[in-house]
Amino acid sequence: MNSQDNITINGNKFPFESGETILEVAQRNDVDIPTLCYLKRAHSSGNCGMCVVEMKSGELVQACSTIASNNMKILTESPKVIESRKKNIQRMLSSGNHNCAARGYDDQDWSQFQVNVQKDDKCDSLCPVWGDCRLQDLAYRYQVTAEGLPGTKSTLPIEDVNPFIVRDFSRCIMCGRCVRACNEVQVNNAIKFNTDVNKIITDDDKALKESECVFCGECVQACPVGALVEKDVRYHTRHWETKKIRTTCSYCGVGCQIYLHVKENKVVKVTGVEGAPPNYGSLCVKGRFGFNFVNSPERLTTPLIKENGEFRDATWEEALDLVAKKLSGIKNEFGADSIGVLTSARVSNEENYIANKFARAVLKTNNIDHCARL
Repeated sequence: MNSQDNITINGNKFPFESGETILEVAQRNDVDIPTLCYLKRAHSSGNCGMCVVEMKSGELVQACSTIASNNMKILTESPKVIESRKKNIQRMLSSGNHNCAARGYDDQDWSQFQVNVQKDDKCDSLCPVWGDCRLQDLAYRYQVTAEGLPGTKSTLPIEDVNPFIVRDFSRCIMCGRCVRACNEVQVNNAIKFNTDVNKIITDDDKALKESECVFCGECVQACPVGALVEKDVRYHTRHWETKKIRTTCSYCGVGCQIYLHVKENKVVKVTGVEGAPPNYGSLCVKGRFGFNFVNSPERLTTPLIKENGEFRDATWEEALDLVAKKLSGIKNEFGADSIGVLTSARVSNEENYIANKFARAVLKTNNIDHCARL
């Protein structure tokens, strides 16, 4: 980094690398410039207009797409900048169904609301991401409402015919993050802009389940509002009711970093860990949506032993003794390599590691494989 090249942000000098944008320099130095449409690993569109900053000349420029230059001086929260951001927030709030200023529900009201949702899945009296919405955060930060402005009531129906994602076009702000996440990050090219109807569409405007979508959920994680929501999460849990636990996805050997969103000791949602290798927030359909088996009531809770063609409940001691006796007998009679061990993506990595050590160190065989390769 050339120490001779500096940009001054709010009176503080920062060095920068050639080609860096104002936003990248600011983020690297913990200077907050709000964004809605900006997406790392994709080109900057500037659709939302939230990242405007003021140049020394008084000109407003978009920090996400303006390249830093030597001796550039900018302000990130000048009166002119704040006024511009407020107007953009008002424009987005009035563009559809954005009841960001609505009060939250207490526990009693929320319980009744969930009952109503089960009766009518189209219920929209409360945004499904209320309290976890970037547009709402900015409206609160700059104290902006859409009161007095003509609203645009969307006539587009909610799309919920696929098993994973609900698309609520009335809450879309056309920021384009989902399009760039799909086309540039995951390179699935399943969705695109249709400015004629102000809508994000698939080819021929088909439902996602009939398109090229592979349901990786990259668009859901990128969406800053309530336009794209996981179907199993929508109106079933609020984000502040969960805690995030970081772990490694066990479905294959890539090692994707994930957050388990846990409520009452149950996994209710999975998101990718952004900024962490090897996946940098991206996940496949299994990693993001394939977790319901964890809470399945059909999971075995006690060992079973088959006798006379039928399973019966057994104690752990009885089951382990039987397995040890059988494996020892096979090993003694036919040799260690007559035994093979298959492990599963539906148990933890730690359990798979134990199975590996058991096969190699105890059974003395290298015949071990994982269901992701079978």
